[in-house]
Amino acid sequence: MTALQIEPTRTVNLPAWVAERAPWFLIALHVPFIVAAPLFVLTRQSVGVVAVVVILVLDLVGGVLQLRLSLLVAQGRALTYGVASFLAIAVIAYAPLYWFSWDWAVFQWFVIASAAMVLSRPWGALVSVAVIVGTAVWSVVAIEGLTGDDAEAAVNFVYYVAIMGMGGAALYGSARLVHVLDDLYAARLELADLAVGRERLRVSRDLHDLLGQSLSAVSLKGDLALRLLASDEDAARAEIVSLTGVARGALRDVRAVTHDEHAVSLSAELDAAAALLGAAGIDTTVDVDVPTLSHPMEEVFAWAVREGATNTLRHSDAAHWTVSVARRGTAVRLEMVNDGAPARVGRGSGLTGLTERAGALSGLATAGLVGDGRFRLLVEIPEVAA
Repeated sequence: MTALQIEPTRTVNLPAWVAERAPWFLIALHVPFIVAAPLFVLTRQSVGVVAVVVILVLDLVGGVLQLRLSLLVAQGRALTYGVASFLAIAVIAYAPLYWFSWDWAVFQWFVIASAAMVLSRPWGALVSVAVIVGTAVWSVVAIEGLTGDDAEAAVNFVYYVAIMGMGGAALYGSARLVHVLDDLYAARLELADLAVGRERLRVSRDLHDLLGQSLSAVSLKGDLALRLLASDEDAARAEIVSLTGVARGALRDVRAVTHDEHAVSLSAELDAAAALLGAAGIDTTVDVDVPTLSHPMEEVFAWAVREGATNTLRHSDAAHWTVSVARRGTAVRLEMVNDGAPARVGRGSGLTGLTERAGALSGLATAGLVGDGRFRLLVEIPEVAA
């Protein structure tokens, strides 16, 4: 059983078997209505074999026509031959009254339901109400003519309004209910697919942002260790040890991402970026003029620092890298600038993911060349939204 979230404070549990077996529930609901009319006639009247056959055939044809309409409504399909089915049901309901009298009147349940299903809204409602009221009025006329008892006539009127209205409403409402149930189940499946898609995008984005810097650090430290092997074995050993630590950290990060437990810290990312870029011979300047940040905002800025440092290391010949975080009015702005940028800069998936993270907090992320071979990454988030 899975849960479909309808509102922030309300959850609807919808087992799959409910939606799968709903048509069978609809069919079972029709059985008592189909049996009712012949049951009343055959138990209250003395009829011959031919009449019994006629009653059963007419009842079966009318019941099958109504069941077909109900199933089409439940499935949300077009009511092919709907008007013809309604007219056939009406003929079966009223023509036998001459022979079977009032005992056959309950067959009008199908007239009420089929009218509501087939006819356009005003006409369907009018026909249904007319059948209900007409049956009740006729019962009053019959009672008055037989007994002249006003109280009994009034009771009969209310009884037939209730019994005919509830029967027709049950047939029509059950078909609509199954249709709504199918829609709800389909919506649940669609939401589940969307949730899976969002989770895949999250894992893909987080893995890209995490592994980009980690693998760059591994590559950098590996190259540095190889250069140092011939001249300074102790330094080379230290770089290899550091490389192993970075690789293990990347493995922990991957495990955390798959469980949506990874947390990033702006201060930690700033220190890691400064150390990584410093090891590559890039001069770094960090200026953070915001003592406290909300957790969502800090996460976005931390991812931005990681992405900016990785891009600087991989796509530029930078000698200087600066990052600043400061308040600008009602927003907080993070700005990273590096020199040595190539003449043409593309927009990778990392910057796209960063834009999505900032956009989730009503912020923006822009990146591009600003002249003199400098590349700037700017992230700005309103404090109110964060």
